[in-house]
Amino acid sequence: MDHITGMMIYYYFICQKKLWYFVNEIHMEQNSQLVELGRILDQTSYARESKQIMIDNTINIDFIKNGAVLHEIKKTKAIEEAGIWQVKYYLYYLEKKGVKNLQAKIDYPLIRESKQITLEEEDRKILENIIEDIKKIKKMEKPPELIQQKQICKKCAYFDFCYI
Repeated sequence: MDHITGMMIYYYFICQKKLWYFVNEIHMEQNSQLVELGRILDQTSYARESKQIMIDNTINIDFIKNGAVLHEIKKTKAIEEAGIWQVKYYLYYLEKKGVKNLQAKIDYPLIRESKQITLEEEDRKILENIIEDIKKIKKMEKPPELIQQKQICKKCAYFDFCYI
């Protein structure tokens, strides 16, 4: 799969320019208070679970409960679509490795909600197209142009790179 990570899938849905910075190892998150809050939430939520399961240095699952339910922890639903596709990619990746019948949930501990995630046949086709798009973005010499400023841009660690 040409080393496509879960974070790359996530960034693909948030901002392809941010994805390009990430794959080119231009990291700004270490300066972001919002990223730090997310990290603290991840560390303190579901404390009894064995967390941060890294597989092939490609996907980093927050935790797996009862050996059959993959869980991803998210702070808010603000960019829910990106989280959904990240989890669908985890299911897709593990299926390619021979893991079948795995269930998945996104947990939002701050609002005490969970969302069940499934991988459908159509999702597999969509993910294959996304993977091809990400490969193209990785090969670009410079970041893609911004399509339009979004609400989340102002909170992004890369905001200065894009708008100033």
